[in-house]
Order: sequence, then structure tokens, then C-alpha cells
Amino acid sequence: MDAGRVAHALTIVHTEASTGWGGQEIRILSEAAGLRRRGHDVSLLAAHGARIVDEAPRFDVPVTALPIGRKRPQGVRALVRELEKARPDIVNTHSSTDSWLAAIASRFIANDRVPVLVRTRHVSVPVPRDFATRWLYRKAMTRTVTTGQALAEQLVRDNGLDASRVDSVPTGIDAAHYARLDKALARAQLALPADVPLVGIAATLRSWKGHRFLVEAMRHLRHADSRLLIVGDGPQREALVRQVASLGLETRVVFAGQRDDVAPWLHASDVFALPSYANEGVPQALLQAMFASVPCVTTDAGAIPEIARDGDTATIVEKENAVALAAGIDALLADRTRAAAQAARALSFVSARYTLEAMLDRMEAVFRQALADRSHESAH
Repeated sequence: MDAGRVAHALTIVHTEASTGWGGQEIRILSEAAGLRRRGHDVSLLAAHGARIVDEAPRFDVPVTALPIGRKRPQGVRALVRELEKARPDIVNTHSSTDSWLAAIASRFIANDRVPVLVRTRHVSVPVPRDFATRWLYRKAMTRTVTTGQALAEQLVRDNGLDASRVDSVPTGIDAAHYARLDKALARAQLALPADVPLVGIAATLRSWKGHRFLVEAMRHLRHADSRLLIVGDGPQREALVRQVASLGLETRVVFAGQRDDVAPWLHASDVFALPSYANEGVPQALLQAMFASVPCVTTDAGAIPEIARDGDTATIVEKENAVALAAGIDALLADRTRAAAQAARALSFVSARYTLEAMLDRMEAVFRQALADRSHESAH
């Protein structure tokens, strides 16, 4: 879609205090880049030292590094200065720290320049119910976006947010980029063995993604020649390397590290596993695997069930249970016809609902609704 379809171009500033790198940061840059292609003026204010600052140019997203990694006065002052300069219609915050800093900074901006604040929550971690947090979500933020319907319902149920001000907008995937690639060709490109079962996972190495249960599951697989491809990096890497060594699995586990493009690794895999046990919205990695037509084994953590339906679009196993995880993987490896049919159903399901363009359409609508909400409030 080009700028010609934009009836009124918006000026949007994203803020991000996190210094990590994972699905949240990739979502921010993908969304920002997509809306820039549609003709909107979109930029990013991120914390000093954050990897997203280094990655933004690759997505063609203008970025400025600020001292917003912690809740300090200099962060508020820096945001006031930048927002006064940019004069955005929308400020879209993404982590707790930058949400607080932006909310406070907006109180120091001239009334005719105060932007509308929209908060995106990417994980299902419970939100505190104290007075200050209620003010942040109910008063400072005009709308709240979640990456899954389960997260939206959680905020309404547990935190008393007005359901009409909460929007579920799962991350969208560039379907063309993950279109099926010949498995043999993908393995050859990655120097992976052509004739053994490969189980893949592409996710930041955080505890709640459940990598340790997947490593443990390798010991229980009936397919003893299978190998595990761990794509990604993160704080659990050293612990996982030690676990692999302690179990004598060094020859069966490949640590591929962080990859800008995970598509070839997905196409090389016979099964994709995501054994998360907490905090998930609708995971990008699971969507990517489904768009790549790889049969998936996962859990019911967070908003995963919105795309992973047991026996239909995925195989669901008990959380934190390596034996059950191994059984789920074995079942798909043993019955390739069943696995292919499951992958085909998953592709059909996500293709109709979770594309990049669908996400951009929905975020445009959210931002315009937020502006309308503000106008309505001002009129009353």
C-alpha cells in the first residue's frame, strides 16, 4: 500500500525503554516501517545502549537515543524536548518505564501540543492494581493495545479498564517472506544434515520461553537421531549450553545464535516447538512457523490458543513437561501426513488473519480512534 491511500498522514513517535532484543522490539520496527511506507511520519525514541537503536536503520526507521532506560528526571526532560520538537499526533509507548516517562512528560508540554498516548502491551505479565498504575492506564493513556485478545480480556477483568478503550492487535507477518522454501535447499544453504529429523525453535533465550524443557525433551524422543536447532540469543544462553553439556547432547543441539532472517531455519525444520509457560501474547515465532508451513508443537500459555488449536492448527502439550513435549514432537515426526495437514490448516488460518497488512490496517484504525477519543473528551 502506498502513501496515496493515506487520507491524513499521522505523525507517530514510538518510545521504548527496553534494551533487550526480541519479538517486542521487532514488532515496533516492523510496524513503524510499514506505516512509514504508507506515508505516515513515524520515528522512534529509544534508550541509550538499546539494540533497537542499532537495528532501526535496517528497517529504515529514524531513531534517537535518549536517557529513558530508567525512571529518572533526565528522561522526562529529554522526552519533553523531543516531543516538543516532533509535535506528534500519537506517542505509542511499549514498556513500563517509557510509558511512565511519556505520561509525565506530556504534563510539561504546552496544551496545544500534547500528543495522544497509546500504550501497547506485548506480554501477559499481570499489571499492578495500585492507584498510580490505574491513573496511567485509565487517564494518561487514551487507548491500550495488546498483542492478543486474552491479554485485552485480562486488563478489562483484572484492572478494570474500559473494554471500549482496549484493542487486540496481534503482530502481523510478511507472508511472502515466509512462503515455503524447499527443505533440502534450506538445509544445504545452512550446512545442516539432509537426512535426520530437525526440531527448531526461534525465540529469545528467556526462561519463560521454555527452552530448557525442549532440551530435556531431546532425551525422551523416540527419534534418537533427531537434532535441535536453537535460533536466537538471550540471558539463558549460558545455562542452556551447560544443560546441553550435562546431558551429553552436544552433537544433537545446534546453537545458531541471533539471526536477522529466521525463515531458512524454519524451512529446514521438520517440527517447530515453542514450549512457553508464561507471559506470551500471540508469539511472532509461532506465526512465522505457521506461515512457513512447519507443523508446530506448543502450549496454551498466554494468547497462544488464539492461533494454536490442538489437533487442528497445532499440537498442544502441557506446560513445563518435557515428556509430554517429546511425545508431541514424536507424534508429528512419526506421521508426516498428519503433520503436513496440520501445517496446511495453520497456514490457512493465519493467512486470513495475521498478515502484516492486517496489523497495519488495525493500528491505523487504533491511532485514528485515539485521536477521535481525545477530540470527544475535549468537547466535553
